[in-house]
Amino acid sequence: MTRNPVQRLFDWKIRGVRWIEIIGFVCVGAMVFSVYVAKAAAARESAAIDQLERQIAENRQRVRLLRAEAARLEQPGRLEDLSRVAGLGPVAMNRQADESALAALQPVSPPAPVPASTADTAAASGEPSADATGEAPQ
Repeated sequence: MTRNPVQRLFDWKIRGVRWIEIIGFVCVGAMVFSVYVAKAAAARESAAIDQLERQIAENRQRVRLLRAEAARLEQPGRLEDLSRVAGLGPVAMNRQADESALAALQPVSPPAPVPASTADTAAASGEPSADATGEAPQ
């Protein structure tokens, strides 16, 4: 009597264990190992993502601080005070020219250097100082 080849595969034994059971255990072991490797890789990726998110949050905070600093430095009143201290003012109408007249313009002498005032030293030390009107900032 001839047996079916598939039936022979299921009946074939090595030391009392069927060959198909050995194949099944090897497959289950391979699946367990692959799940472990995938889980470890996912944990590494998750840690990298967390680190990037922390860096993004730090950069957002830094951007907010820099924008606040730029807004403080660009205050019109502060810029006006600095321009007065440096001796700057609006350009006179006779100083405006087109390209052809640039060579004919006479250079303006540079403004005299302004000595450091007490307001500058107080600002550097963090003390409140009086502004141009003589009032202390609030």
